[in-house]
Amino acid sequence: MSARRAAVLILLGAALLTASYPPFRLPLLSFVALVPAVLLLEGVAGDAGAARRLGFWYGLATYGLVLHWLVVALWHFTKLAAVGYFAIIIVLGALTGTLFWFVTRLRAAFGLPLALLLPLGWTATEWLVGHIGELSFPWLGLGTSLADAPVLIQWADLAGARGVGVWLAWCSVVIGQALMGGGKGEWGRVVRRLVPVAMSVACAWGYGLWRERTIVLRDVGKVALVQPNIGFNEKWNEAEADREVALLLSLSREARAVTRPDLVVWPEAAVPGYLAQRPGWSGEISRFAAESRTPLVTGGLNARWRTDGTAEVFNAAFYFDSLGRWQDYPVYAKHDLVPVVERVPFVPVAWFRALPWLGRWSGGFGHGRELPLYPGGAALGRFGVIICYESAFEDMPRRYRALGADFLVNVTNDAWYGRTAGPYQHATHLVVRAIETRLGVARAANSGISEFVDPLGRATAASQLETRTVVTGHLLTSDALTLYVRWGDWVGTLVMVAIVVLGAALFARDRLGWGRPPAAAGGTA
Repeated sequence: MSARRAAVLILLGAALLTASYPPFRLPLLSFVALVPAVLLLEGVAGDAGAARRLGFWYGLATYGLVLHWLVVALWHFTKLAAVGYFAIIIVLGALTGTLFWFVTRLRAAFGLPLALLLPLGWTATEWLVGHIGELSFPWLGLGTSLADAPVLIQWADLAGARGVGVWLAWCSVVIGQALMGGGKGEWGRVVRRLVPVAMSVACAWGYGLWRERTIVLRDVGKVALVQPNIGFNEKWNEAEADREVALLLSLSREARAVTRPDLVVWPEAAVPGYLAQRPGWSGEISRFAAESRTPLVTGGLNARWRTDGTAEVFNAAFYFDSLGRWQDYPVYAKHDLVPVVERVPFVPVAWFRALPWLGRWSGGFGHGRELPLYPGGAALGRFGVIICYESAFEDMPRRYRALGADFLVNVTNDAWYGRTAGPYQHATHLVVRAIETRLGVARAANSGISEFVDPLGRATAASQLETRTVVTGHLLTSDALTLYVRWGDWVGTLVMVAIVVLGAALFARDRLGWGRPPAAAGGTA
């Protein structure tokens, strides 16, 4: 393969995958997003070294474009934003290079079809990114790219986003290999090769239409989502703290005057400090909840004191019931923390904070452990809270549903992203989470997007970015208990088992000689 052709395919692959995600609404691209990767793998002719090099540049360009907003978001935390951004995409590029190498080696060793190996390898790579401990960052995923066509991913209630991703990768392989045979007079054969893809789309569509007709939705009540649009520069300004809380209360009172909500939700870190240390704030919030008989959820900071006098700090959410009580309920502490920003991996956070160019934003938050369910009242039922990018992790909403949650509340602060693709990409995770669990979701964001997502993945009442508003509406949910909730990420588990087995077989062949044909015996005349 020529260097020019490889470069074109790499850039095309980056553009296709990026355009398959929000803010673009081009669901057709999800089915061809990996076609350039297919053509690259077909062009290396069994050269695993060349495959690894092409895979690295493919991953670097693709993730570099998809995650372009990271530079904007991280700049507010550290002046080393560009370094952090390149470190992330280099790691992802290396993983993609390893994927290309592995697929090429397996094809050469065992003659396995690309239509099997690329879906397995791509899905395994996504699984690894979401399961590497302190560095986990499962942003998007191929299955999530089809969230703009929810009718086609209704079967995520069976196999989750991971199953949808396997299907889309398989479609890309079949389409890519069919197009390779599209020479003069060959288009009839190309069309015949695409029949399995068309049949699979028809099956997904049919299942989606059936689920849309058979899932029974119920109204859990009116919810008001407060979007104060407080900038990151003023968010933690002590001189502005009282005014910020007053603004949140004022917006909530306006919502109560227009429509009597059954629940009010403030965004992540809406209370700019430790609620337990500011009795004036907690008193005002309690009075509002009690006077209006309206439960309220807000983000804030919480601290748990150790016996040695030090404290573990949490990014938290607090629940005030309709009588204004909040200390009678457990505080939800965020489980999945953004690497570096919320928790510095592997080293003490003090090392980072000692460096002036990293600033005060290097995170030292603790991991939460509990999944409390809050009582929303007879009408609302019980609900669980997820904070910020926890929506990207598939397991927590599933566990909430298994524990008996009737709906989810997602509080977040997306002001860091600016007007990039970041806020749109972030919000799209909830479409898949809602379908997987058949839960309704209320999302309150500091600067947008605040919205409601029903159990069929349909988003409504979405707010505009960087506007001060209150979004009110009826939240819909369902009582369906899905196969995915019962079984969890069974597709991801099977994929990883398959990858381990294939890796072991390759090792046995290379190092132990198992499965190799015997060497030809030399003869003498």
